Order: sequence, then structure tokens, then C-alpha cells
Amino acid sequence: MEEAVRAELLEALRPLCKRKTLLENVPLSSYTTLGVGGAAEIFCEVTAAEQLKEVLRIAWRLSVPVTVLGNGSNTLVRDGGVPGLTLHIGEGMAEVSQPVPLPDGRMAITAQAGASLARLANAAADASLTGLEFAGGIPGTVGGAVAMNAGAYGGEISDVLLGATCVSLSGESSHYTKDDMRFAYRTSRLNDPRAPREILVSATFALALGDGDAIRVAMREFNARRREKQPLTMPCCGSTFKRPQGGFAGTLIENCGLKGLRVGGASVSMQHAGFLINDENGNASDYLALIAKVQQTVWEKTGVMLEPEVRIIGVDP
Repeated sequence: MEEAVRAELLEALRPLCKRKTLLENVPLSSYTTLGVGGAAEIFCEVTAAEQLKEVLRIAWRLSVPVTVLGNGSNTLVRDGGVPGLTLHIGEGMAEVSQPVPLPDGRMAITAQAGASLARLANAAADASLTGLEFAGGIPGTVGGAVAMNAGAYGGEISDVLLGATCVSLSGESSHYTKDDMRFAYRTSRLNDPRAPREILVSATFALALGDGDAIRVAMREFNARRREKQPLTMPCCGSTFKRPQGGFAGTLIENCGLKGLRVGGASVSMQHAGFLINDENGNASDYLALIAKVQQTVWEKTGVMLEPEVRIIGVDP
């Protein structure tokens, strides 16, 4: 970013941001579960929807590129960091509403983009609302989950989403129905490269009344299965690759003999081959090289090209 633009951006943003929520050169390794990556050129912690709109309008006027980060559980930041403005949507925008009855007998519950999926799923369970049991152990926020149509154990966000409020990069709000969101496997209008960029502000979910005890049992069972099969204690970004047609990425990787494959400090998990982990203080370059090596080997041995599920942002050094 040109120095004059940087100075103008910081001057315009300061009145909108609380002390210590607008910073320069912030290492993003602390904001991702993988624990790698360079720094954000300008970092802004967003704490309210109206503030988000104003910040976006300023960045738009100055033609500053904007990157949005939530929990960082499905994100790989390149070692060169992220130019422009990085907006972190977290605890400052993490409210979950009380359930509201819908005409069809279901209940609506609304969550802001920064709310964790665990918070949302637990709020639903507390109200004996079924439909979000699958989400309780996914380590992401509502914003990221809606954008990528997150799912597990037979459930997806698109199964229960009723509507969404989003904001464009120019700061204009829009309200979308489930159909408007154009959900597909691990994608939506929010990460469609053909669509104008938009950011989730909040999402409303339609859930059926259920048995509170049964809901909690299901959530505990799903979480137990995660602990048993996934390397949850290691730095990683979840399942690294999307599920290929007719199979599973982890199965293909394991069948190609790649469990334990290492590049620098990154390796293919011995516990679950679909997870690439940062087990020896690797960097983003190690992880990207490991992704490429796994893709190449699987392609050569099976003819299947694995597509990364992890979101890759930033620039190389």
C-alpha cells in the first residue's frame, strides 16, 4: 500500500475503532488454528455491524483491498502476509438471539457472523431445537460456516439456514433467502469468484423443536467421533481437501501411502490422512508444498485431482 494511502486509511479509521483494535503489521499466525503466516498490513477488529459498513466504505473509497478473517480455522495465510486491510470479525460481533416462533411451527434463531458454531449449536440445544447438532464441534464462526456451507456427519448449514444479512465491499446491506445464497458443496454466493464480494453480518436459522436430551446425546457422540478420528490437538486447518466425487480425500491419500509424508514442519496426519498438520513449527511454504506434493501423488496414482478446501490468502514473501 502506498504510504499516503496508508496514512489516509489509518486517519479515517481511527475515529471508528476502539483503542488497540486498529493496528499495523499484526502477525496473523496468532489468528489461525494452523499457526503460520505473515502479518496483516493493517488489522482492524470489527465490533459492530454499522462499524463494519463504515470501515468498508472507507476502504472502498481509497481502493484498499479488504480481507476478512473469522476464527481462522479453515485459513492458510501465506508467509508474505496480507496486503491492505484485514478485518477480524470475532467476539465483538458474536451475539446469538433467543428463539422466535415461525408460522410453520419451527423456531428461528439469529447469530452474528463472529459467533462460534459451538455457541450457536449450544444455544439451539438449550432451547431443545434440533438441526445444528452436526455443527457443535466445527471450530469455526457463523460467517465462515455460511460462506463455505460447512457441514459434517450428514448435516450442512444450507439444511437449516433461513436467511442472511450481508454487506458489500462498498458498505451496502442486502438480505438473502436460502435460495439466494446459492449453496452447493462447500460453497455459496459469498465465496463465488464470479459474484461481487460480500461479507456476512448475521444469519437466521430455522430449527424444529426436538428432545433436549437426545440433542445433547447426538452432540456428544459427534464430538467423541471427532476426538477419536481427527488430530484435534495438533495445529491444523481441518480437512485440507474437498471430498472428491465418489470418494473421500483422506481415503485416497492413505491408499497412496502418504500418511506421515513430511515437508519441513508440516506433515500428513498419521491419525487421519485428510488432515495436514503443522506438527514441527512449519511455515506456510511448508504447508503449501505439502498440499502440492499430496495433490501430485494422488493425481499420478489415481487420476483424481484433489481440490483444497482450506482458504488460502495473502502473498508469498
